[in-house]
Parts: sequence; C-alpha cells; structure tokens
Amino acid sequence: MVSLKDKVQNALDEARMLILGAQVLVGFQFGVVLNQGFGKLSVVSQYLNVAALFLMLLAVALLMAPGTYHQIVEEGRDTKGLLRYSTELMKTALLPFALAFGIDVYIVIGKIAGELVQIVAGVITFIVAMFFWYGLEMIRKYGESEHEHHSAKEKPENESNGKTELKDKIKQVLTEARVVLPGSQALLGFQFAAIVESGFDQLPASSKYVHVASLALVAISIILLMTPAAYHRIVEEGEDTEHFHRLATWVLIAAMIPLGMGICGDFFLVIRKVTGSVALALAGSITMLIFFYALWFGFTAYRRYVKAKSPRSSEYRRHASDSSLPVSR
Repeated sequence: MVSLKDKVQNALDEARMLILGAQVLVGFQFGVVLNQGFGKLSVVSQYLNVAALFLMLLAVALLMAPGTYHQIVEEGRDTKGLLRYSTELMKTALLPFALAFGIDVYIVIGKIAGELVQIVAGVITFIVAMFFWYGLEMIRKYGESEHEHHSAKEKPENESNGKTELKDKIKQVLTEARVVLPGSQALLGFQFAAIVESGFDQLPASSKYVHVASLALVAISIILLMTPAAYHRIVEEGEDTEHFHRLATWVLIAAMIPLGMGICGDFFLVIRKVTGSVALALAGSITMLIFFYALWFGFTAYRRYVKAKSPRSSEYRRHASDSSLPVSR
C-alpha cells in the first residue's frame, strides 16, 4: 500500500499538472482583451471570453486551495483530511476547466469559420475533455466490481526490473508528463493568441486551416497529458496500481503523437510566411516531424528491441519466470 505521505505528494504533484494546463488559458483570456483583434470578435464571443475567464479563475482557485489548507489547517502535516480535500477540489476543478476550454476553441474558430462550425468545435472540445477527464475514469471505476477494484489496489508493489518499485515508476511517469506539458501549453498559448493578431488575417486561407488543425492537435495532446492526474484521483483514489502505471505510460506516449504534428504544422506556417514557398514549408515541416518521431519512437523502439535480445535481459526474464513457479513439496 502507498504511504499517506506519498499519496499527499502525488496529489500535490497532480494539482501542479492541472495548474500548468490552466495557466495558458488564463493568459490567453486576459491578454486577448487588450489585443487589437479583440474588437473584431462578435459581441457574443467577447462576453463568452469573460465567462471563460471566470471559469478558469474558478478552476485555478480550486487547484491552488490545497496548499493553503495544508499549511493553515493541517500545519504542514500529511493527513487523510488533506488528501480527501485535495481530491475533491481537483475533481471539481476539471469541470470549469473543460467548459472554458470549449469556449476558447469556439472563440478562435470564429475567426475563420461560421457560427455552426464554431459551436461544433467548441462542443467537441468540451466532450473530448470530459471523456478523458471524467468519462474514462467512470468507465473504469464502475465498469468492474468493487471486489476487482479493491483487489487491484491491494496488490503488493513489485519490481519489474529488479530495481524500480511501482510507486517510484508512477512518480516518474507523472514527472515525465509534467516535463512535456509546459512545452505543449506554451505552444497552445501561441496558437490561441495568434488567431486574434492582425497578422493572422493576412495569411493565406490554407495556412489558417493548417494553424487551426495544429491547435486542435496540441489541445488533444494537453487533454491526454492531464488525464493521468484526473484518473489517479478519481479512479485509484491516490493508490499506486500496475493498471494506472500502464495507463499513464500509454497516455503519455499517445500525447506525443498529436503534439509532434501540431508543432510541425505551425513550423510549416512560419516557413511559408518567411519564404513564401509552400514546397519549402512542406519539406521543412515533414523533415522536422520525421526527426521528432524517429527520436521519440523509432530510436526507442530500436533500443527496446536490442535490450530484449540481449543475453542479460533473457537471463533476467528466465530467472523471473522460474521464481514465479510454485515450489513443489
């Protein structure tokens, strides 16, 4: 079982992950009001931006609250009350976050598309966020019996490679998600802000659509990167399980796929703006995407294959298999 100290630390780390995602939207919502392009937005979009800002500030306040509670109420002690308080606040904060996310997408899509497309894009963003932050967790939590759920939690920590314990692997995968998240949020902030800039209106229509597609890909990546924090709080209730480690690992890997495409989509936009050549922009962005995927997935897959074929790895797997056999009497 995970110690209370580790549970509290995980809860605070997960709140930090969610705050990182919230920062970019709050920055956009504050900054867009002073942008020259804000006056060109419809009155509905302007008021919706205020509503989205209110929702995001509500989410930020909820996510920051565990820190003051920990120091003022618990006087820095790790308690079950703090853990419950942090968990409930994070669960609650995800709803206004998803709503604000959908509103922001609605606002920026309005710069290049009609009202119907705006509404559809905003609703889809909200639904996707709700699915990964609440729906996926509900399916897991209520799709199995309580006996199976608690049995999974009560499994002892194991060491898949003889060195790293499960609790440490989970801390590391959450840290790795936090490493990727700031870069994703910075890019999303640029993408949101760029659409309301006066220079965006001067871009060719095709470049505008590439930019919006890139924005959508990065938004999906951010939703995925925030999913482990929500899942760990809602389903596992702070416990470290093999199932959660597998899910967090695969979600992190999956998030890198749209992130790479989103980055290279905007790289295409920049090259085309500077050179005026679609061919050069396409060649540069494709080359960059190949480099990203080769480094992130190709080289790692090769190293995993080599490691799996090494005699030392085969010997360890054989030893682990033998040690799992029942002892005959």
